[in-house]
Amino acid sequence: MNKICLKSLTENDMKEFMKEIGEKPFRANQIFSWIYKEIESIDDMRNISKDLRKKLSEKSKLGKLEIYKKFESKIDGTIKYLFALEDGNIIESVMMKYEHGVSVCISTQVGCRMGCNFCASTIDGLERNLQSWEILDQVLQIQKDIKTRVSNIVLMGSGEPFDNFENVKKFLEIVNEKNGLNIGYRHITLSTCGIVPKIYELADMQIPINLAISLHAADENTRREIMPIAKSYTIDEIIKACKYYIKKTNRRITFEYSLIKGINDRKEDVNLLGKKLKGILCHVNLIPINKVEERSYEKPDKNYVYKFKENLKQAGINCTIRREMGSDIKGACGQLRRKHLNKGEK
Repeated sequence: MNKICLKSLTENDMKEFMKEIGEKPFRANQIFSWIYKEIESIDDMRNISKDLRKKLSEKSKLGKLEIYKKFESKIDGTIKYLFALEDGNIIESVMMKYEHGVSVCISTQVGCRMGCNFCASTIDGLERNLQSWEILDQVLQIQKDIKTRVSNIVLMGSGEPFDNFENVKKFLEIVNEKNGLNIGYRHITLSTCGIVPKIYELADMQIPINLAISLHAADENTRREIMPIAKSYTIDEIIKACKYYIKKTNRRITFEYSLIKGINDRKEDVNLLGKKLKGILCHVNLIPINKVEERSYEKPDKNYVYKFKENLKQAGINCTIRREMGSDIKGACGQLRRKHLNKGEK
């Protein structure tokens, strides 16, 4: 019998589960609250009877990721986690401390099948989707480890969130629960390489999360060269969907733009980018590319990056350069997992 994972349930789901196993609905509130008190097992739920704990153990499981390894940056205190899943797979998450609170960047898949040429996560393809509770438990285990509340979540680790959208939607519902983590939608960012139908679907949900688009090029040929998804959806189609999202949610879009030396950092690139994004409620996040050992891409000179930024601002586009976090611990997406998989440490 497949046991239901308690961490995959909303509070209302928990009430339905209690009915199914012949228990009173009020038990759901007790059990639900225990999940967010960093317990290790169902037996730690001390205010429910031994018989109910036994019944729960027979029909359900708590679900738990194990911290396989963690690495703390000596530069900025960023912590990179490798989590071991129950099936032996490895995923990674990142904890970053800012003045405004703790942010975590979490994974939605084991690997990724989108194939972006500059990203280490895609090199071995997609292993499998993460279940909603496995996405959630990255946050719970990090909170427990650092003994500090997580205030911001970024779905920008390994995987394409829209490629696992049913589990991601469930995660968003669970993480927003008032009696659970109670993290507001405005403190959650979902990053996508641009799966257009899902942008419309998310917009129609009308939940005010932040949407980040991995654009990385302003012309179609360059984008197709570095991002296979561009063969399915054009830049204009993505921008049209983004405008719909803004109209539905009144939320500003972030366009992620990884600067690759000699590929997408030219004067004509910044000019075209400015034209494409003119008049859109948006912000461009410039990311000097992280070196991936299996790829030949290089980041531009720092002065060149600042020049690109200034040219974009002159075109009327709000723009910042992403602060590099955890560079001494291979903090970029997919790098640390790749390193350990190459050593056979799965």
